[in-house]
Amino acid sequence: MSAFTTLVARDIRLAARSGGGAALALGFFALVATLVPLGIGADLNVLARVAGGVLWVGAVLAALLSLDRLFQGDYEDGSLDVIALSPLSLESVSLAKMLAHFLSTGLPLTLVSPLLALLFNLPAPATLTLFLSLLIGTPAVSAVGAIGASLTLSLKRGGLILPLLILPLLAPAVIFGSGAVSATLMGQSAMGGGDGLWLLLAFSAAACLLSPFAAAASVRLNLSS
Repeated sequence: MSAFTTLVARDIRLAARSGGGAALALGFFALVATLVPLGIGADLNVLARVAGGVLWVGAVLAALLSLDRLFQGDYEDGSLDVIALSPLSLESVSLAKMLAHFLSTGLPLTLVSPLLALLFNLPAPATLTLFLSLLIGTPAVSAVGAIGASLTLSLKRGGLILPLLILPLLAPAVIFGSGAVSATLMGQSAMGGGDGLWLLLAFSAAACLLSPFAAAASVRLNLSS
């Protein structure tokens, strides 16, 4: 457990130093949330209806900015070989990197989402649902992204292929998350959000449970080749 927490803390520090952590993701997220209302216009009802989808897509795209460095940096400088030889299993290493990515990127995006929801005139109950959906769903973004990052580990321009690999896999998270916000807008309770939040929770749990094994298998294959 000490090695696991040390690896998580190390990756968070590296993300902050490389500029690929919260600052870059939050800047991109804020730009998307600012530009879309300018393009759509001043109709507050329309803005509220599209808020869930726009903010969810913006959060996913913002999280993608740093996913390509999840394993790449350690692979290039040889640190990944050393980590693979440590007592910590590659499955635990993959889980640690997923957790570090969520804490450095997904969680800050979730915390800032209520402020950006004000730009879309989103009511308080729907804003709460948006916050809950991002809190539940962004771990899935990190988990699925870890699989894509491990698959493109040995490619020189893997960062260009990574979004094409994982964006289709993240479509359920966007659909369920934005659907929960839309359900709240139509009068369902903020804590309910229709079936969207429950489906999102199931998707996120499955992704977080299965992704460490898939990512570890891909990393192991890349290291042995």
